[in-house]
Amino acid sequence: MDAHSRRQTDGTDPADQWVLNPQTGDYELRLDGSPPPAPAFPRQRSASRASTGTGTDSAPRTPSPGRRDRRPAPAPEDGPDPEDGRDAGRRRRKQPRRSGRRKALLWTGGVMGLVLVGGSAFAYYWYDRLYGNIDTVDIGDVGSDTALADGPANILVIGNDVRTGKGNEAYGDRDNVTGHADTTLLFHVAEDRSNATVVSIPRDLMTEIPDCDTRQSDGSTKTIPGSEATRFNESYGVAGRDPGCTMRTVEQLTGLDVDHFMMFDFNAVKTLSTAVGGVEVCLEKPIKDLDGGTKLDLPAGPSTIQGEQALSFLRNRHGLKNESDLDRIGMQQKFVASMLRRLKEDTLGNPAKMLDVADAATKSLTVDKGIGSPTKLLTLAKELGKIDLKNITLMMLPVIDNPDEPRPVTVVPDPVKAPQVFSMLQDDVSFTEVKKQQKKAKDKQEALLKGPRAEASAVRVDVLNGGGPQGAAQDTVAWLQNGEGVSRSSNQGNAPAKVARTQLVYASDQAGQARKLADLMGLPAAALKPGTGQAGGTEPMTLTLGPDFKGAGVPVATPKKVDVPQSRADEKMCKG
Repeated sequence: MDAHSRRQTDGTDPADQWVLNPQTGDYELRLDGSPPPAPAFPRQRSASRASTGTGTDSAPRTPSPGRRDRRPAPAPEDGPDPEDGRDAGRRRRKQPRRSGRRKALLWTGGVMGLVLVGGSAFAYYWYDRLYGNIDTVDIGDVGSDTALADGPANILVIGNDVRTGKGNEAYGDRDNVTGHADTTLLFHVAEDRSNATVVSIPRDLMTEIPDCDTRQSDGSTKTIPGSEATRFNESYGVAGRDPGCTMRTVEQLTGLDVDHFMMFDFNAVKTLSTAVGGVEVCLEKPIKDLDGGTKLDLPAGPSTIQGEQALSFLRNRHGLKNESDLDRIGMQQKFVASMLRRLKEDTLGNPAKMLDVADAATKSLTVDKGIGSPTKLLTLAKELGKIDLKNITLMMLPVIDNPDEPRPVTVVPDPVKAPQVFSMLQDDVSFTEVKKQQKKAKDKQEALLKGPRAEASAVRVDVLNGGGPQGAAQDTVAWLQNGEGVSRSSNQGNAPAKVARTQLVYASDQAGQARKLADLMGLPAAALKPGTGQAGGTEPMTLTLGPDFKGAGVPVATPKKVDVPQSRADEKMCKG
């Protein structure tokens, strides 16, 4: 396509006007020789992470330097947003659909595929044709205002089960006009952008939903009370919870900082699968659900499905092993991988099809404001386009039947395997390049532990139980005082919040103490949470014991591998 056909009278190709701003790391559209925007001030990722919940010991907790309770309000990331004329760095109030829509790329299925494989050739189409297609939600202080900050990135893909749209009422409660968090994927992108891990979170997972601040239409903030032992799908759409509440729930569950969310609905599956020309699936035995809600009728072997049939495939349980939601997740992951391959192999080389797919994708997508502008989404697309499909691992969060139910209908995290998966994600260990990533984690730990050590008698630490065995805080203090010479250790009982893993929070002038305690307890790099402030001479560090803590004197280490079913995005459903 030449410049004239792109409606530029001066011969300028708009695709060449996307320029990388070295100050922000974002690609920006420069028109008429316009100067770059003001320097960026991206949000700094905190060294420590807070969550909410309850512990298992008893005693009050003393705050520690370097610990954060929530992320501070983000500072401006770039200059005024050319799309709305308002300051871009601050969180803005959620707008009505007519003024709050933004363009973007859909993520899971075609959603994920477009972002992963999109590049500069798509920039013009995206900017000129898809502007205004997408909704944004102001989720307050959760998440990031930077499309992809330095370090690992975590993006939550939420499948909304709202039944609005032609034919969708057949799949469940037609009175549900808000929807819930149905199919939810946590997409972890490695720091070096060489690999990614996609973890499906079951909707019937029993978990704790923390208190959540939501932005109201009048600009005010309303706190939605949290709840314990609640189905995960109620983290969105119940009691006024927004996608930010789902992000907070996942943060508390996994111990990871979630940067962004992308939410899609039933219509997205139908329109996307049609736009790509169908998605190939393969069945070991036929599925006939003619009398059920999906009306699905597929033979054994390969089939290409699209539209209503594709949605029926993703919603179907009939004919699967246990006809459960967990069985359905496995089929959904295979569908996602197949659509990714279809996009990369058949769509990217066809500009007309690319535009159709992108248009279909963006009409059914809602995102947070951190990625709700064209420049930020283009930056995201260019970075994630580097990931090879063979380096994308898909898995389901390891779970077991809920032991509190006589006839289990819900699940809970596997007490052994789930913390192992979380630990590997927290340490940014790839499930496809484990040895290489383990060496990086070891090097990082060695860097943190390089330097002088304090004497054991000089180590001051408060010990809390945030998910370890009952009595773990007291047992650890007794072990430190009586066997290791750490006489200035104190049992502070229950942590105010459960943590996903053991962590040691300390100030910059306590590094020598932290190194000594890490040596004594065998703490891995991910457990060390250095702060930037000064503690002074008498302030203690804070050691919070998590579910990975097995007992006093037992080293806490990142697992080398986790025995859970996995697949790769380049694997085809039909072998041979």
